Amino acid sequence: MLRDELVTVFGGSGFVGKYVVRELARRGYRIRVATRRPHLAHELKVMGVVGQVQLVQANLRVEASVDRAVEGASAVVNLVGVLAEGGRQTFSRLHSMGAETVARAAAKAGAKRFIQISAIGADQDSDSRYAATKGEGEALVKAAFKTATILRPSIIFGTEDAFFNRFAGMASLPFVMALPLIGGGKTRFQPVWAGDVADAVANAIQTPATAGKTYELGGPKVYSFKELMEFILTTIDRKRFLIPVPFPIASALGLMGELSSIIPLVDPFLTRDQVTQLKSDNVVAPRAKGIEDLGVTPQTVEAIVPAYLVPFRDKGQFHQRAAG
Repeated sequence: MLRDELVTVFGGSGFVGKYVVRELARRGYRIRVATRRPHLAHELKVMGVVGQVQLVQANLRVEASVDRAVEGASAVVNLVGVLAEGGRQTFSRLHSMGAETVARAAAKAGAKRFIQISAIGADQDSDSRYAATKGEGEALVKAAFKTATILRPSIIFGTEDAFFNRFAGMASLPFVMALPLIGGGKTRFQPVWAGDVADAVANAIQTPATAGKTYELGGPKVYSFKELMEFILTTIDRKRFLIPVPFPIASALGLMGELSSIIPLVDPFLTRDQVTQLKSDNVVAPRAKGIEDLGVTPQTVEAIVPAYLVPFRDKGQFHQRAAG
């Protein structure tokens, strides 16, 4: 049975957004997905019953389109973000100014709940532009929508993620003999499954007590970067060297990655800002409210990731591990 409430989801056509839309549809909400290119997101419409999921065109740089997208919504979720800048899609425009535009529009439209997806490490004073603009976005959202709920996930994994898939893809290339351990591979992460993030979003919408609070979302285990690389290699049964790369050299590689992105349709393999982020651990703070406080028991990396890394094994699903 469909609920009366309408939830507008900005960034609903992205990696995490698809999980959020699917979970909200499962719970019976009517969903309006606000995206720059609705003609490329038709698969979202089949995540609910006929008419449950609506696609609308909206651009965070065009305030009128944002106002139209939130009209009549009882809750608004903002998932918009980028890991690397490109063209007009800058950290400042999306993470800071864009988040403020959505929060201001939601408040003006009379929405009861606002959920802002930020990131662990968000800090206006951070040396990383990604983390700094995420922190700026949080402050601007709270100023525009006083009872906004902020969710800060660690790295998010899932079928279409840009972490496990990327490194497994690199390791499966025949000419790649090694994977890099930036900064020695000591940086710690607390990966969280996209499905659990979606549960957290839906629970936050349904739980009035979460209003005005900030939660840090991490999985049940903490891993070093090196441990995650070892897990990937074991999972896809490939042998590759793990080479420590000092931060200064990694920054030089990041500059090369940024220059490569000048070529149309090429995403940078690494940026200097990402190297800066890797200088700090990405784990839930000791006293922070966590995903369990939102009623979610998180899944482990080991329970989810192997199933979608199968294509990176030699011969895929027909791969046979060597005896012993």
